[in-house]
Amino acid sequence: MSDQDQKKTDQNKPQNKDQQKGQNKPQNKDQQKGQNKGQNKGQNKGQNQGQNKGQNKGQNKGQNQGQNKGQNKGQNKGQNKGQQKKESEDVGSHLLGITASRESDFSEWYTQVVVRTEMIEYYDISGCYILRPWSFAMWESIQHFFDKEIKKLGVKNAYFPLFVSEKALNAEKDHIEGFAPEVAWVTKSGNSDLKEHIAVRPTSETIMYPIYAKWIRSHRDLPLKLNQWNNVVRWEFKHPVPFLRSREFLWQEGHSVFADQKGAEEEVFQILDLYAKVYEELLAVPVVKGKKSENEKFAGGFFTTTCEVFVPPNGRAIQAATSHCLGTNFAKMFHIEYEGENGEKQLAWQNSWGLSTRSIGVIVMVHGDNKGLRLPPRVAPIQVVIVPIYKKTNQDTLNAKGDELAKALSEAGIRAHYDNRTNYNPGWKYNDWEKRGVPIRLEIGDKDLQNNAVMSCRRDNGKKESLSQTGLAQKIGEMLEDIHKSLYEQAKKIRDERTVKVTKFDDFVSALNAGNIVLVPWCEEKKCEEQVKKKSGEASKLAQENDSKFELTGSAKSLCIPLQQNELPHDSVCFSCEAKAKSWTLFGRSY
Repeated sequence: MSDQDQKKTDQNKPQNKDQQKGQNKPQNKDQQKGQNKGQNKGQNKGQNQGQNKGQNKGQNKGQNQGQNKGQNKGQNKGQNKGQQKKESEDVGSHLLGITASRESDFSEWYTQVVVRTEMIEYYDISGCYILRPWSFAMWESIQHFFDKEIKKLGVKNAYFPLFVSEKALNAEKDHIEGFAPEVAWVTKSGNSDLKEHIAVRPTSETIMYPIYAKWIRSHRDLPLKLNQWNNVVRWEFKHPVPFLRSREFLWQEGHSVFADQKGAEEEVFQILDLYAKVYEELLAVPVVKGKKSENEKFAGGFFTTTCEVFVPPNGRAIQAATSHCLGTNFAKMFHIEYEGENGEKQLAWQNSWGLSTRSIGVIVMVHGDNKGLRLPPRVAPIQVVIVPIYKKTNQDTLNAKGDELAKALSEAGIRAHYDNRTNYNPGWKYNDWEKRGVPIRLEIGDKDLQNNAVMSCRRDNGKKESLSQTGLAQKIGEMLEDIHKSLYEQAKKIRDERTVKVTKFDDFVSALNAGNIVLVPWCEEKKCEEQVKKKSGEASKLAQENDSKFELTGSAKSLCIPLQQNELPHDSVCFSCEAKAKSWTLFGRSY
């Protein structure tokens, strides 16, 4: 029997019950019936025993009546069906393949992917999630890449406290007004009420800037460029979604101070370019760089720049990272002044900029398919997995060769793993690693040993190719680069095809409903944007129903005014209010 025949035979012969559950979608009715029966029975048992025993005491006391009521009626206060269903996933759900369709049930697909690939685990506080090693390794790659780049600009890392006093938080009214509904407060210490309530940081401007006012006295103290890698809490009232909208998340926040507007604005765009590099050069995700409208800019800021990403399955956009010029607004409030070279007191110019773990959710949404993740190689925790095709007599030989190949790849700077588990057959392993998104799988059996070869399989397109073991590391390195390029070009092609230019509101909603983002001539007025939100929401009931699990409205808003502008005819009028148009602006439905 050839190695390929052996592979097929192995795939059809799961060695234990867990493997049987882990196989791909059933191919016939009997198999469907068997899998549904087994899965439902196992899942119900896992929910009844695992959740009721493992979480009962903590969760039932905190959520008891609300959650049980929500599960019986289908929706609970503050949570919806999807959240409750996912929070009761049985312990062994990661053994299952992805059963939801990315095209027809995107929110369910997304939830299955982040849970069943062991990216996150649900916690007993709604909106808070455990980042498991598979996803945290991606965040570490992003951290390493970006941290290295900002240090080239003279940025230094620091750490400021988690808490902010009520007085400091309320010092900048326009700023806190944007965050007020999301602020979490500490009001008690043990059994005693605190005299002054303490907020958990939703962002750190009001924590850092009173200290900046102490540190900055002279123009010689500028520029001051600090960054911190930390967590923030925003107590979202909307339905939380892992990575995309959570009550606690990880991010970096940079806060810089300059003597003048020129220095501040220069850095704003330098950081924006670095964010674009993170997405395009690391995550293989194309972005649109632009400025936010007055309605959408950072509360209390001078102007906001953004990287926007298109999400193909539902035609929405997501704000991927922002770089804000704060002007002198915060300097006025927090008395950040310096003595200029002429001896006069002047207000400092400031910036703030942030990138969060939302970036991991973007990877899932943009690159994933119906098998699960397709990870861009530069952030994949494992870039190459080697799977042996065991027979009764070849295990020691294959293990020796597999370890040798993994070591050689690792020494060449490639993150390689040899999967020598004996309780799962090759077919099960193939499915499991495909689900997790590992860019390249190498298969090795007796025939491959005889030919000094391995069989490679790419996760991005499924292409299989026999490769010589001689010079393997170089070939794998080239293949990883090609996978990155392929993922990026595929995502960019889809985005460009679904970026539609229209000039009239009548065509605007139909373009949105077709799953597009829309480039329009726009007047840039606040009242006009408010009317666009209202009118598009009323005309888009269908989109709201389809995205009910994410609780996203059908309203459209401005995403950004792209920095790269096509020429606007001099007689152009706004697509909505018909006033004089000032720019081509990207509108769409957004997360």
